[in-house]
Amino acid sequence: STFRYYFYLIHKTHSLASMSETKTNAMREIKVDKLILNCCVGESGDRLTRAARVLEQLTGQQPVFSKARYTLRSFGIRRNEKIAVHVTVRGEKALEILERGLKVKEYELLQKNFSDTGNFGFGINEHIDLGIKYDPTTGIYGMDFFVCLTRPGARVARRKIRQGRIGFNHKITKEDSIKWFQDKFEGVVLAKEA
Repeated sequence: STFRYYFYLIHKTHSLASMSETKTNAMREIKVDKLILNCCVGESGDRLTRAARVLEQLTGQQPVFSKARYTLRSFGIRRNEKIAVHVTVRGEKALEILERGLKVKEYELLQKNFSDTGNFGFGINEHIDLGIKYDPTTGIYGMDFFVCLTRPGARVARRKIRQGRIGFNHKITKEDSIKWFQDKFEGVVLAKEA
């Protein structure tokens, strides 16, 4: 019976080891919650309308205008004047646009592009690099990409009934987001600008 018990222990430890190798926790998987594209023109009028047209062309969604928080004489902007345009993209479309943006950056980001809360952002100088045909009537616009990452279960902090807090271990850290970026896109994270 001692031999049988010994054999049972060996079998159990072996099966536990093989389980830990194959099984990954689905709740720990990181995914893109949303991608925000922001194009700040710094003035209202025709240029802002054209920037909105660029974002609509890129995403197929209706963009939203952002207003100035206060008057800045040196920048020539007044309070509540529309100065920027942004759009939020989710799902497969967000990943596809993000891929195009990272291709422009050659999959290279800096360490400072990543925030402590596990999100990251970068900017591009010319929207035509994303594969949009150049239109002389529109001009060329740069834009900011900002990516919010999440794990399953983040809803508990946002829901109305039985609202809770996300545990510290479940929150995405800067290291987690860098590792996700390197694994998902085979990207390179540089320490600082050359």
